[in-house]
Parts: sequence; structure tokens; C-alpha cells
Amino acid sequence: MSDRHILLVSHTGRQDSIEAAVEVCDLLHAAGLVPVMPFDEYADVRRAEASVGQVDILNVDVQADQLEIVIVLGGDGTILRAAELVRGTGAPIVGVNLGHVGFLAESERDGLRATVERALSGDYKVEERVTLQVDVVVGHEVVYSSWALNEATIEKASRERMLEVVTEVDGRPLSSFGCDGVVVSTPTGSTAYSFSGGGPVVWPDVDALLMVPLSAHALFSRPIVVGPDRVLAVEVLRRTSGVGVLWCDGRRTHDLPPGARVEVRRSPDPVRVARLKDAPFTDRLVAKFQLPVAGWRGPATEDDA
Repeated sequence: MSDRHILLVSHTGRQDSIEAAVEVCDLLHAAGLVPVMPFDEYADVRRAEASVGQVDILNVDVQADQLEIVIVLGGDGTILRAAELVRGTGAPIVGVNLGHVGFLAESERDGLRATVERALSGDYKVEERVTLQVDVVVGHEVVYSSWALNEATIEKASRERMLEVVTEVDGRPLSSFGCDGVVVSTPTGSTAYSFSGGGPVVWPDVDALLMVPLSAHALFSRPIVVGPDRVLAVEVLRRTSGVGVLWCDGRRTHDLPPGARVEVRRSPDPVRVARLKDAPFTDRLVAKFQLPVAGWRGPATEDDA
């Protein structure tokens, strides 16, 4: 068998995803490779009575820094999980969408075989995506640190109580208000929670950070976009009657008592994404959101003029 290591990450709570995982394993075996899987996903596939043949277990038989590429079967949530597994390594991620929108995915289910073949042949371009370093400060002490590919969200912990916050850019106060929360997002995350909160869509090649208030009770609560070297902060004011909660990519969480401060800056560790297509981001927006473009004639040509 080859010493090349390809990680397979799959949403094993769905039968179609398990079937796709078996197909990928068969393709990798046929190419002389032993697939690598996280133990819990391998166990789920076995419990579903699906046979994937010989498999190496991640962080047991193969370490994350030995991986060549990661093939992800599922939606954006599964891709975020894969990014967590290979954080800090050079392994790029290529997603096959088995979910709903699948904004981070490169292909759909009918392109599974072609995706595996291109991953095996190295026929892809690697794109680096900005990630966030997220620190929770209480007093003068950092009590929790995490990261995010899409967004860090400061939210109210109880439905009936508003969260009182003050927002800040580079150590200077910007605005104070009551709200449901505040999203700090990367360009990659601008089509996720930030988008639902009314934030702008930012092209992924733009170096920027976004801050989007959620249901703010304030006259000035507009989303802002700042440069990548700015430091954004959200402080939970002591007058808040409840507590807040921090979510990073909807996966990692930490409670925020009154007085807690969340500082967000660009992380030095980007996530690497394998791109199979050169299609413009505009086309991806149109396809994923099914935007109406009927009647478009394109830029005028010299003949038109």
C-alpha cells in the first residue's frame, strides 16, 4: 500500500453519506491507498453494517500532519468539523456537498468519483481562507481561547433577556446597545450566520473582518467591515441581567459572565481549501442562492456599440 494518506470525513448520521463514504473508500483502495478516518465515523459506518475494508484511524495510525488532502462528504457543518480536525496542518480540504446549500463544497454528489480522481492526481488549486483567533478576557486574564473559520458569535444565553454590550475597534469604543448578539465574521463566513443577520456578502479573496449586530435595540447598529489587521472586541456590560455565550463556528462554546470581553483578530493559521473550478465567486452565489439572472445580456461588445 502507498504511504500517501487521504482523510475521509463524512456526515455518518445520514445513509446517503455512509454510502458515499463506502464508495470513496473503494476508490482509494483501487488506487492502492488505505483511507484514513476519524475513529467515531469509522465506528458509525461499521454499526451501519457497511464495509469499507482496511482503514487507518486518524491520530492512531496516521497523524494529522501526515495527511495529503481531506475529502469531506456532507454540508458546510461537516466541512467545519474537518477544518477542526486538521487545524494547523498543511492539508487542504475538498468538499462534496450532501447537505442543503453547501457553500464551502466544491462539487455535488454526482461529481464524487471525479473529485476523488482529481484529489489523487493533485489536479486542484489551493486557496487559503482567513480564520479568526478568539480570546475571552475576564479581568486581565485570558480564560478561554479558540478559533473560527466562519464566525465567532456573542449571544444572549436566555431567550427572554437582552444582552447589553459595547463594541470596540482597536481598543476604541464604537457603540453600546442591547441586542440578541453580535457576529464577528470572516469573508468565508459572510454567507453564513453573518448573512442571516443582515451583513454584507464579502468575496473570499478580500482581506477583511466583519462585525454584525443581531437585533440591536439602537439607532446605529450597522454592520461594519474593517481591515484584516484590526482587532474587534465585544464586551458584555456589567448591567446585563443575564449571561452571554460565545460560539465559534457553532461548534465550540464558552459562557460569558457580565464583564467578560471577547477579542477577535485574524489568526496566523488559515484554512486551506482545494479548488477544482476556476468559476468566479459571482457564479457560486447565483448557483447556491438560486439568484434570478434572467434577462442578463453581458457587457456590451464593440459590435453592440
